[in-house]
Amino acid sequence: MEWTPDPRELADLELLLNGAFEPLTGFLGHDDLHAVHERGTLADGTPWPAPVTLHIGADVEPGDEVTLLDPEGLPLAVLTVTAHEPDGLTAGPLKALSTPEHGPFARLRRTPAQVSEELGGRPALAVTMRGPLDDLGEVVATAKELDATILLLPLAYGEAGPAVVRAALRAKEQLPPGTLVVPVPLAPRAEPELDLELREHVATAYGATEHLAGPDPVHIPGPPHRRGLVVFFTGLSGSGKSTIARGLRDALLELGSRTVTYLDGDVVRHLLSKGLTFSKQDRDLNIRRIGFVAAEAARHGGLAICAPIAPYAATREEVREMVESVGADFLLVHVATPLAECERRDRKGLYAKARAGLIPEFTGISDPYEEPDDADLTIDTTHISIEAAVSRVLDTLRSGGWVR
Repeated sequence: MEWTPDPRELADLELLLNGAFEPLTGFLGHDDLHAVHERGTLADGTPWPAPVTLHIGADVEPGDEVTLLDPEGLPLAVLTVTAHEPDGLTAGPLKALSTPEHGPFARLRRTPAQVSEELGGRPALAVTMRGPLDDLGEVVATAKELDATILLLPLAYGEAGPAVVRAALRAKEQLPPGTLVVPVPLAPRAEPELDLELREHVATAYGATEHLAGPDPVHIPGPPHRRGLVVFFTGLSGSGKSTIARGLRDALLELGSRTVTYLDGDVVRHLLSKGLTFSKQDRDLNIRRIGFVAAEAARHGGLAICAPIAPYAATREEVREMVESVGADFLLVHVATPLAECERRDRKGLYAKARAGLIPEFTGISDPYEEPDDADLTIDTTHISIEAAVSRVLDTLRSGGWVR
């Protein structure tokens, strides 16, 4: 089978394949993971600072081979499964198939072996960076003391990755000739101590004699009215979510203070997701596509409005994470009109067909709707007008500072 890891897993995969995570030869299983958490070692006692894991949300068994793909579908490696836990945690050794090409600044990437060859045995001062360097004087002085080549390792992960690489390239212009810049896709770890240990391990793998950790940047978010926002409506068919979403779009366009992108579930089905069925797998894919487009609009400060049914909580959470990963905000609106009222309206006759067995896997009838417990706003349109519902959403946007 084929599987595309999430961005953090892809970053770890690249470092597993290029040797930066030596002695690891694959993703960690339950025993190694437990040992890392408890003792900072692998199960066999080998020191290792932080989890490096892969979760596969499909049925695989020990002995199966899984081809791991990049976001564009290029095969990167084959994983031979040695263990698969109920939560999806999957362990096993890896065999490289190709060099990763996804992501920015691919031309600057080198493996630890290539960097060691370029250093030619000279000592190296490695500086890992997650933001601009405050004090180049310290770097120059330390390199001079060690008689070492300076190796800048911008930790290019996520939305901030390109900016970190650009900061390294600017710093190189002010550093001694021969300074090297090599982007490393090391995802940050939640605990600063573990993150630093992993940075030191990677720096050593790239040939560092000495390691300096650059300061982490201080992120000051802009005001809400300048940040990207996704307003994500969810609810049963006939609940009124599309009508409210259209009303919100029109109200925002009249205000003229935000760039608005509107993604209605039915329209997306005819265009972006044409050909998908209503199976759970295809429904999830449809929502992910909507989430991706919405996140791209919000990435650049736009306001995206989405109105799919989105019946599954896990997929809604994926969209939230997708949006927040690009630095935008996410507002979940549950249009909680009861099934009986939705069925009474039934303008398209869909519920009647579903009751008659003519539409399989119909949400609320033959397929579940998982009501959100994390909604930022809940609206029941049974006894209020659409105009009132739109006003409630608009008031929420104003009180949150997203609209002025």
